[in-house]
Amino acid sequence: MHSPILLKVDRVTKLFPGVRALDKVTFEVKAGEVHALVGENGAGKSTLMGVASGALVADGGSVTICGTEVKGDPEVARDLGLAIVRQEPALMPDLSVAENLYLGVPPRCRPAVGQSKEWARDLLRHWSDDVAIDPSDRVDTLNPEQRFIVEIVKALAAEPKVLVLDEPTEHLLGEDVERLFERIKQVTSRGSAVVYISHRIREVQRVSDRLTVLRDGQGQGTYDASSMDEHRIVELIVGGELDREFPAKATDAQSGRVVLDVKELRGPGFSNVSMQVRSGEIVGLAGIDANGQREFMRALAGILHNSGDVSINGQKVSIASPIKSTSSGIRYLPGDRHREGILAELSVRENFSLRSLAKDLSGGLFSSRRSEARRSTKAVAQFDVKTPSIETPIGSLSGGNQQKLVLSSVLAGDPKVLLVDEPTQGVDIGTRMEIYKVLRETASKGVAVIVVSSDQQEIAGLCDRVMIFSRGHVVKELSGADVVENKITSAVLTSTTTRERKEGGTSKIWKWTAGDMAPIVMLALAVALLGAYTGSVNEYYFTERNLIGVLPLIATLALVAFGQQMLMLVGGIDLSVGPLMGLVLVVQSFFLIDGAPMETQVLGWVIVLGVAVLVGLTNWILVDPLKMHPMVATLVTFMALQAISLLLRPIPGGLFSDGVLESIDSTIGIIPMTLIAAVILAFALEYVLFRSRWGLSFRGLGSRPEAARVAGISPRLTRVSAYIGCSLLAALAAIPMMSQVGSGDPNSGTSYTLTSIAAVVIGGASLFGGRGSFLGALLGALLITQVNVVTSFLGVTDAWQSYLLGGMILISVALYSKSRQMAVAK
Repeated sequence: MHSPILLKVDRVTKLFPGVRALDKVTFEVKAGEVHALVGENGAGKSTLMGVASGALVADGGSVTICGTEVKGDPEVARDLGLAIVRQEPALMPDLSVAENLYLGVPPRCRPAVGQSKEWARDLLRHWSDDVAIDPSDRVDTLNPEQRFIVEIVKALAAEPKVLVLDEPTEHLLGEDVERLFERIKQVTSRGSAVVYISHRIREVQRVSDRLTVLRDGQGQGTYDASSMDEHRIVELIVGGELDREFPAKATDAQSGRVVLDVKELRGPGFSNVSMQVRSGEIVGLAGIDANGQREFMRALAGILHNSGDVSINGQKVSIASPIKSTSSGIRYLPGDRHREGILAELSVRENFSLRSLAKDLSGGLFSSRRSEARRSTKAVAQFDVKTPSIETPIGSLSGGNQQKLVLSSVLAGDPKVLLVDEPTQGVDIGTRMEIYKVLRETASKGVAVIVVSSDQQEIAGLCDRVMIFSRGHVVKELSGADVVENKITSAVLTSTTTRERKEGGTSKIWKWTAGDMAPIVMLALAVALLGAYTGSVNEYYFTERNLIGVLPLIATLALVAFGQQMLMLVGGIDLSVGPLMGLVLVVQSFFLIDGAPMETQVLGWVIVLGVAVLVGLTNWILVDPLKMHPMVATLVTFMALQAISLLLRPIPGGLFSDGVLESIDSTIGIIPMTLIAAVILAFALEYVLFRSRWGLSFRGLGSRPEAARVAGISPRLTRVSAYIGCSLLAALAAIPMMSQVGSGDPNSGTSYTLTSIAAVVIGGASLFGGRGSFLGALLGALLITQVNVVTSFLGVTDAWQSYLLGGMILISVALYSKSRQMAVAK
């Protein structure tokens, strides 16, 4: 009996500018099997799975999942039963673990939003009873291993019919690799299929039933894994014989001069580490992960705070910061390539030149593009980086080509000490051998090289000496004939029998200030303290007369700030809200006047509603389909709306009827109904923001658009909703402003553009999207209004309004940025 075909790729072709990434590739995945997909970096493996998952649209051929064709729609692929674990986890960093898991599974697998934390906790426990991941943690506070675990758990929670694993073990510790293999067995045992993409041939042989080989975007055939030995697989991948021997080690390394001398260095996760690295040698740091070896390396790079003595070529140097470490001759190749190694949107040339800008300076001030192009072209050729041109964004290259480019840029800085974290992570076997040769050649030139790797075979084959770390200390040193895989593994396992998981070095205060509640609490405290101080200085501050005048102003600013917040969540900004408010007043000054019949007044409200929707749509069209920057697009709208208002009312006119103004001014006690409505709306929007899929979609899109799209969020629908919502709330804010202005004044709303942005920023929003709070925006509006009022009661000039407002924005942005920086996993 033949197993049904769950995934069929038929003659798929995919073109990128200057590159044919896939060329008529065909392969099938059967129910109940693990089908490996192998090939060099750039062979097209990840691209093929991107097409299969709907993230990319093929230029030719077809992909069917369970008999249904997929055409560039991740939501359709996910609904058909395909789940994918990407090489770079498709997670939204500003959302919590629970929220990412919730959005990452099909609707049929989701619990109620209010139950998502417990649901996520159960999923994580199912992975491991001692998993050190809290469902409430933001993804950007997780280390690479934890992010991969969340990505894997998310895929498994979707109960997939086809599970695609793209380099799934690169960031996992040994115990989690075994857990993954056990989950693979569970998936195939229930009749589903697994596509396993890896450069680790031993893993492929261990888990796969069949394998398909890709080379240069073309299929090289499908084979039974049991009939293929490692040598044959490698030959198919590279298209011939490959020299798989490590380069010869230094014969006289122990007699070379001391390049790096470290004495009693201590820092987060390690203490009292001393070592010397001599000219010509490569020293490896080994140990169970989170036992101090990476922290020690990052301290040498100046990334982590440290104390102790470090000398290079006999001269004492400072490693107090990355700048000081670099100026001392230390260069660092980070292990987390995507977060710390590359700037994905910049070109190959720019990424290469960044680490050695001094070589491209013309006249000592400006960078010479000709020099950058010459050096980067030479590096691309020397390191065999496959790229259409040096102006290609580095993010579009394969992982191995990115790694070679980053290594070349690090070496271009002429290091005296080279620190390398996971040198061959995510690269194919051919590229791996190239990197080994480059590192050995670098050491032979007198550079002290230190390598951290989770691959003991790599450490044994590459390094002259190995330092074993345990609980933050060097507990053993291996050299000469002892530098072999089994002795390294034995030393690692016998030095500590229980794995110590790394505890975050971030203090609870910093972690709290990085959370969503911190801005709300701090703003409430600031409002209370400023009010108490002003009241103690001037007894008239809390009088009924003053409060009656101030409270309606809060409602106006709060409502327009809600609109600004809605748009900032998705990474936008709207400079046109102020003129839109003025235009609403101008339009209504023709309809809401004394003697106007009810039909005329209703027509006025309908026109205002239509204008608000039209403005929102216009802003969205300029920003999304036409790809204009939000500030430029809404500045254009700002000027257009202001011009229309001035055409309709060159000077203020058209008094609003007393009946309309009385309705707007209605109160409960001394509290305006408009303020009560604003407060109720703030709580309602806050609830929706954190407890509904709508809110998660807005925050997710602003946090990381591509990951949100892959999770099934429609970027266009979400953005157009945000722009229309912003304009509608700005129009709503014009209602309490009618009472304050009294007539159609075309200039009445312009000041609200900047103050609405200020209220949102003070309230804790991120200008880049993904973070914010409607309650924070409300309190920000309250504080700004309070500042504008208290100056007269404190007997200071009006200039102090600007001083205080500017100071509050500066302090807020600095505090929120610093706290979020401190909370992010290093």
